[in-house]
Amino acid sequence: MRSFVGSLPALSLVIALSFAHAQTTPPAAPPVPASQGSSAPAAPLRAVQPQQPTLPVPPALKRPVIFACGLGKNGALSLYANTLYSENSAGWDLNTAPKVANGTCSSSTPFFFSIPVPEGNYRVQILFGGPADSVVTVRAEARRLMLEKIDVKANATVLKIFDVNVRVPEFTNPDGTPNRVRLKSREFGNLDWDNKLTIEFNGTNPSFHAFSITPLTGSRVDEVIYLAGDSTMVDQDVEPWASWGQMLPRFFRTGVVVANNAESGESASSFLGEQRFAKIMSVIKPGDVFFVQFAHNDQKVPNGLPNYTRIMTEFVKQVRAKGAIPVIVTSMNRDSFDADGHIVDTLGGYPQASRQIATDNNVPLIDLNAMSKTMFEAMGKDGADHAFMKFKAGSYPGVDRDISDTTHFNNFGAYELARCVVHGIRQNKLALSVFLDSTIPDFDPAHPDAFATFSLPYTPLQKKEDVTQIPQANLK
Repeated sequence: MRSFVGSLPALSLVIALSFAHAQTTPPAAPPVPASQGSSAPAAPLRAVQPQQPTLPVPPALKRPVIFACGLGKNGALSLYANTLYSENSAGWDLNTAPKVANGTCSSSTPFFFSIPVPEGNYRVQILFGGPADSVVTVRAEARRLMLEKIDVKANATVLKIFDVNVRVPEFTNPDGTPNRVRLKSREFGNLDWDNKLTIEFNGTNPSFHAFSITPLTGSRVDEVIYLAGDSTMVDQDVEPWASWGQMLPRFFRTGVVVANNAESGESASSFLGEQRFAKIMSVIKPGDVFFVQFAHNDQKVPNGLPNYTRIMTEFVKQVRAKGAIPVIVTSMNRDSFDADGHIVDTLGGYPQASRQIATDNNVPLIDLNAMSKTMFEAMGKDGADHAFMKFKAGSYPGVDRDISDTTHFNNFGAYELARCVVHGIRQNKLALSVFLDSTIPDFDPAHPDAFATFSLPYTPLQKKEDVTQIPQANLK
C-alpha cells in the first residue's frame, strides 16, 4: 500500500481538519447517512440445509463517508467509545472499542470497526497518529492483510489507503432469475459473507485520528482480481491458520482490489456445483483477472483428473467470454521431504495437468508448485516446518494440543507463498503488475525471508472453535 497523496484532495483536507476538535461528552452514536431511495429486498433464497438467515441489504453509499475521533467537522461523523455497530449504523464491533480522547482513537489491544454496506468495492483512507509511538497493522473482513506494520511516531501523522471487496451470497443469473452461493454452515455469519465492511486495527498501540470510506463506482471502479480455490487460498478467519490469498492484498496499491472467493474443502467440481463460480461470473467484468488454483481436494474426487481438466478448461473459456483474464496457479507442495532433503510430490498429475491446460489454452501460468518446491527445499525440512501448521500445545490461544498439519499454512508460510505469487505476476508481465506496491522488492523463492524476523500481530478469536482443527472443517 502507499501513502495517499493524489486523488480526492478535498477529502484529505477534511480528514486532516476533522480531528482538530475533540469532545469529551459523547452524544448518541451517529447512524450512517441514509442514501436516497429505499434499499432493495434481498434476493429469494434457494433451499439450503441448514438455512442461512437473510440479512437486510443496507442502502448504498452515494458518496464518501468520513469518521473522526471525537467531534467531527466539515461533514465528518463523530466517533466515541460508545459508537457501536448495528445493522443500521457504523461503529465499533465484535465487543471491542478503543479509547477516544483529544481527537485520537487508540487502544493497547486490537479493535474492530464495521459499517453496513452492500456488496461492492470500497476505498479506505486512514489518518494514523496519536500522542504515542505506534505500529499499526490493518486487516479487513476475515483477516485479509491490507496494511502491514505502519510505523507512526508520537504526534506525527501518516495517511494510508487501500481498496477492499465486500460480497454477499446472493446474485442474479444471466436470465435475470435470483441465485445464491450454497454456503457451508461454517460460513454462516462469516465476515466474508455479510452486508458490512469490517476493519481490524491491530499492532502496537493502534491509533488513528480519522478515516473515510468511498464506494468505488462510476469513474472510481477498480480492476478486480477474483480468487477461486481451496483452503490454501481462502481467507482463514481463525489464528494461527492462514493462506496466501488473504495475504495478497497487502502487495497491491490502489486501483486493484482482491476478491477472495476461495473456500476450504473445494475441488474444481464442487466450486462449480455450489454456484461459487457462477457468483464470480455474475460480477466479473472486462479487464478483471481470475486466478484459479485447485488440486488438493480434486485428488479425493472419483475420476478426478479428467473432471479437473474439463472443468478448468471450461473456467478459462467462460472467463474469457466475459472479457476477463484467466490465470492458472499450480497448487503448492505439502511439507513432505525425502531422506535427501528434497520435496516429495504428493499431488500426482495435477500440477502437470494445470501446466498443460495453460499451454493448450494460451493462459498465463503461475507455477506455485515449482516455486514452493524451490522455496521449501531452500528452507530445509526444519525451516519449512515453520511455514506449516505445526505448533506445540499452548503456543497460541486455544491451541490446547499439538498441531501437525503438512498441507496448511500459518501466517509466515502464507506470506511467503503470496510473495511467490507476486513474483509470478511479475514473471508473466501481467498488466495488473503496475498496481503492485513498488516499495516491496521482487522475491526469489530460492532465498525466502527468515522466519526469525517475521511477525504479524495476532487476531483475537471471535468465537469458540477448536483451533487445532482446520477452520471450515464442517464441509456440509
